[in-house]
Amino acid sequence: MKRRIHLGAVLVCSLVSYFCSCSAFYLPGLAPVSFCEDGNGADDCQSVIQLFVNRLDSVESVLPYEYDVFDFCKDAKEMRPSENLGQVLFGERIESSPYKFNFKQDVKCSKVCTKTYKKGNQEDIAKLDFLKMGMQLNYQHHWIIDNMPVTWCYDVEDGQKYCNPGFPIGCLVTSDGRAKDACVINAEFNKKNTFYVFNHVEIKITYHSGASEGWRGARLVAATLEPKSFKQVDENTPNCETSSPMEIPGEFENDVSVVYTYSVTFEQDNSIKWASRWDYILVSMPHTNIQWFSIMNSLVIVLFLSGMVAMIMLRTLHKDIARYNQVDQADLIKIPSTKEKFSLPYEDAQEESGWKQVHGDVFRPPRKGMLLSVFLGQGTQIFIMTFITLFLACLGFLSPANRGALMTCAVVLWVLLGTPAGYVSARLYKTFGGEKWKTNVLLTALLCPGIVFADFFLMNLILWVEGSSAAIPFGTLVAILALWFGISVPLTFVGAYFGFKKPAIEQPVRTNQIPRQIPEQSFFTKPIPGIVMGGILPFGCIFIQLFFILNSIWSHQMYYMFGFLFLVFIILLITCSEATILLCYFHLCAEDYHWWWRSFLTSGFTAVYLFIYAVHYFFSKLQIIGAASTILYFGYTMIMVLIFFLFTGTIGFFACFWFVNKIYSVVKVD
Repeated sequence: MKRRIHLGAVLVCSLVSYFCSCSAFYLPGLAPVSFCEDGNGADDCQSVIQLFVNRLDSVESVLPYEYDVFDFCKDAKEMRPSENLGQVLFGERIESSPYKFNFKQDVKCSKVCTKTYKKGNQEDIAKLDFLKMGMQLNYQHHWIIDNMPVTWCYDVEDGQKYCNPGFPIGCLVTSDGRAKDACVINAEFNKKNTFYVFNHVEIKITYHSGASEGWRGARLVAATLEPKSFKQVDENTPNCETSSPMEIPGEFENDVSVVYTYSVTFEQDNSIKWASRWDYILVSMPHTNIQWFSIMNSLVIVLFLSGMVAMIMLRTLHKDIARYNQVDQADLIKIPSTKEKFSLPYEDAQEESGWKQVHGDVFRPPRKGMLLSVFLGQGTQIFIMTFITLFLACLGFLSPANRGALMTCAVVLWVLLGTPAGYVSARLYKTFGGEKWKTNVLLTALLCPGIVFADFFLMNLILWVEGSSAAIPFGTLVAILALWFGISVPLTFVGAYFGFKKPAIEQPVRTNQIPRQIPEQSFFTKPIPGIVMGGILPFGCIFIQLFFILNSIWSHQMYYMFGFLFLVFIILLITCSEATILLCYFHLCAEDYHWWWRSFLTSGFTAVYLFIYAVHYFFSKLQIIGAASTILYFGYTMIMVLIFFLFTGTIGFFACFWFVNKIYSVVKVD
């Protein structure tokens, strides 16, 4: 059952979550929960440990499902903690479970509930078939204790231990005897065309005692489990040691009864601090060396581009400018101004070629200036949002412990940054000589967000039809629209008002009335080859980091390396800027002055490489099956590509805009 979130609650939640995120990051001494033994509990020291369950997901399907959909044991007094906007958008559905433990009281093989499926009952058949589907697609539980994921730790290659924040609900041995997924961990899982459900969990909770620390009780620092499968002969006296595995035949021929049990043990370990209790999960993901390799690879590209730009700025342009400033008093009766040197037919001017020949056309307004200004306004909004979000994440405000904070922060920032979007779009549109200011403002506020919302709405319809927990409730959709039209759009109008009120950006040279004819271009200076080449280097700086981001999104791995991500973000800014400046200079030297759109598309073409890589990732790394999952993958990928296109295109445009103004300022009359 999907919970409907009240419109007003979401509006308040989204705003409050953003402003409160400053005190919600994961640092030592921040709001830990203490636990005491039964009978010693108080308001500041709890004795009951409540286990919460989250949605179940799979690497073979994009569709997550709520815990209750799989007909597991339910809590008689089901509770749902409050969810922020980010959690709702990510489809998290946290609820209480029947697994409740008393602190420091070990339990061995305790029954939770029994689920029986009758052969002739259509409802039971549907429930069992859905459970089988979950085991076949390797759906994973995600349990939470004291805001920590309950992890399943197991050995991997080279003696390393990997701690997975989820564990499978079961596994399948195919009709040809091949053990899939978790069935390889037990030699007893060997019967063909049989499902094995993990109906027993052995939970170990590690705590840090406060007896010698000066605070009362203990704090939980780790929670691990090991899933097992046992077939119970007598559900009232369960056996969790020597029982055979719980089998569910592929063909439903007889009644099936599944008894769910658990064991829990407590262990004290004062060497683990509460503030670093996530470390054992993060350490098991040894990506640091790969990340440093990615950074070094990107820095080499940046140094190469920086050298090229420096050579142009300090050598080529410096010589040109110095030659213009050298006036031979003996040969000239009148010393012409710098601007006159471009217009008078004296000897030096006749010898000019390349970028200096197009000074009278380089600032000619581009075609489709309305659309370009709209893209640049939206790109500015996305750039500022991304920068602030990553900066806060680096400081720890948006850590994995603060669930949903990253998405909540991004959405609220985007809503509040409508003013710079309207200002930039209006100012550039006025510079281009545009007069339809109402159309410009409306397109800035509605065009790109409308495309994203339409795509998101279609994907949400598919999720709703499939019964997935990721389907956004109708109230949340209304809340998003209210944030968009109630806050973002008015702020865009405010920014556009100040943008149109300002004078147009002053150009360093006058534009000729008659456009200059562009000479025949070589293959490499033509628009399309230049644009295609322009996105290669920026993409080369990010593709390794992109792999981990896609793993986090689609393979449900925890992403925490925001420091690396912020560094790669800065490198991407530099690379996009320098690559665009270089290609812009080469095109101007070839006397092609159409640089407005080309500067935007050159770095924006990095998004095309992002899409190609996403397609490669889909076919090479994922095992997603089903039409719905495929449509959802590419639907959400298109949203990412559009946002990335606006982001990188805006970076390249403003870098080139600064460069062109800089080099042509030598002909500006003081």
